[in-house]
Amino acid sequence: MNAHTQTTADFDILPTETEVVVVGGGIIGASTALFLAMKGIPVVLCEKGAIGEEQSSRNWGWVRKMGRDPREVPLMKRAMDIWAQLPQMIGADPGFRVRGITYFVDKEEQLAKYEAWMKAVEPFGLDTHFVSAAEIGKHAPGTSRKFGGGLHTPSDGFAEPHLAARLIAQGAAQHGARIVEGCAVRGFETSAGAVSEVVTEKGRVRCKSVVLAGGIWSSLFAGNVGVKMPQLKMLSQVMRTRPIEGGPEGCGSGPGFGYRKRLDGGYNVGMRSAHAVDIVPDSFRFFRDYLPAMKNEWRAMKFRVGKRTLQETMMLGGWKLDERSPFETHRIMRPVPGHAILDQATINIKDVFPVFKDMVVNERMSAWIDVAPDAIPVISGVDAVPGFYISTGYSGHGFGIAPGAGQLMADIITGETPAVDPEPFRHSRFIDGSKIVHWPIGF
Repeated sequence: MNAHTQTTADFDILPTETEVVVVGGGIIGASTALFLAMKGIPVVLCEKGAIGEEQSSRNWGWVRKMGRDPREVPLMKRAMDIWAQLPQMIGADPGFRVRGITYFVDKEEQLAKYEAWMKAVEPFGLDTHFVSAAEIGKHAPGTSRKFGGGLHTPSDGFAEPHLAARLIAQGAAQHGARIVEGCAVRGFETSAGAVSEVVTEKGRVRCKSVVLAGGIWSSLFAGNVGVKMPQLKMLSQVMRTRPIEGGPEGCGSGPGFGYRKRLDGGYNVGMRSAHAVDIVPDSFRFFRDYLPAMKNEWRAMKFRVGKRTLQETMMLGGWKLDERSPFETHRIMRPVPGHAILDQATINIKDVFPVFKDMVVNERMSAWIDVAPDAIPVISGVDAVPGFYISTGYSGHGFGIAPGAGQLMADIITGETPAVDPEPFRHSRFIDGSKIVHWPIGF
């Protein structure tokens, strides 16, 4: 159900007590609620707007191991296993299919930039392999460009973003989770230093744990409770086309283009490594944290001073729990896409694949990506506040890894032995003086 179809009584009901409150109804929050509910843990998920209506439903839809930071690969492998099991877990099909993903290069010598990554992920036994210039054509049928080769992972694939988050949330509800849309969480109270109660616009809920899965809103929420969570935003955009006959299968990207064939026969089309970055107050606040990322990724960042600069400068930086919060003022972020980037992506994809020459675009979509300084997420408890957990900073990798992240967070909260080592995702790495390491993948 969504905020528009629920009955008034159902929409307004908020339990007065539970074990865990999940803040944020994107695919990360929904997956966390699912695995907690499957463990029999009473859980309430509160979403200020509607389930999955920001980045979770407006991304490319790739589900990939290829190109990930090596620290993420074990968790992503676990996520891939869960994606295959999700239809049985939630009683619905989120569109996960294994169709392969290919990275294309124009010149053979450009493959050298992937060698360090290939060596780093050798212990994980991935099926990723180099593809020669002579063989790359089978992954790009009908192309007008002569590629110098590429990198291909047959076991990677995709799911459908417009389905996944909502279906996972509905699956969580079937297992006993309570999903409340149109309900912003303003913050939480503590007792003897530990979480004891959350405060929402609809009332208070006694609980033992809070999971902050707020995407781009997480840093603002954490800061208001005195917890540092360095996080900035990048604008991602993609086009959705009508069905196209004879186009490439699966997912692929190369210099100036990216695509994913959807189950309806249409494509999601965008441009690889092109993101608008608005300069905002947090850009200066977290400047030192992001220096390693700037060194590796500055070519992909299009810095600007724009509407978002003014919004965040004017946005309330702190609020009391009995006051209206920014989460009630800004229900759903629907930024204007970077049209210049998508215009160029249109030119590029038509040049690379002539079959796209008459493509009809149904929609241009855009959303803000929550980016951590080292481009891997926080999936962790907060040492200074027992009962407060954070799952954010997925840096454009969150859709595919979400089921694994949800299971990992549920294991951490319940104290069970996690399926993968959670140490790389600890929150304390940003506050204990640890060196911030940003992997220079170059994909």
